Amino acid sequence: MDKNVLKFSDLKTTKRRMAILAVLENSALPMTAEEIYSRVINDVHMSLSTAYRTLGTLSEKGILLKNLSQDGKTYYQMNSHQHKHHLVCTLCNSTVPIDDCPLSKIEENLIQQTGFTITGHSLEFSGICPKCSKHSSDAGFND
Repeated sequence: MDKNVLKFSDLKTTKRRMAILAVLENSALPMTAEEIYSRVINDVHMSLSTAYRTLGTLSEKGILLKNLSQDGKTYYQMNSHQHKHHLVCTLCNSTVPIDDCPLSKIEENLIQQTGFTITGHSLEFSGICPKCSKHSSDAGFND
C-alpha cells in the first residue's frame, strides 16, 4: 500500500490504516467491517469500533467505497476510481465480479447532461447462484 494515498488525503499514516488498506487492496471483492477486522486483528491491535471509525474516515476521504448491500450489510472496497459490478447470491451471499460495463452509455449521457466528472460507479445485481439454484431444485423447492 502506497503511504502517499493517506498523505494526499491529509491523513496520518498509521499502522491501523495501513493494515486495513492492505487487506482491502488484496481483496478482489468488497468486504464487511467484520471481515476486515478479522483479518487485521492478528497483526494490529484495535477494537471493532476503531475499525469502523477508520473505515468511515477512509470512506469520507474517498480512499474507500462504502456500499450498503441488499443483504443489509455495509461493504467496503478500494476506490480505484473505476466502476465496480457484482452478482450477489441472495441465499449464500457469494459474489461474482462482472467485467463488462453495462452502464458505459448511461455514464456518457450523465457526463454530457450534468457536466460531472464521474470518477467511478458501483452496480450490484442480486439473484440466486447456480449452486443454490441446484440445491433448491434438488430439494423440490422449485416444483
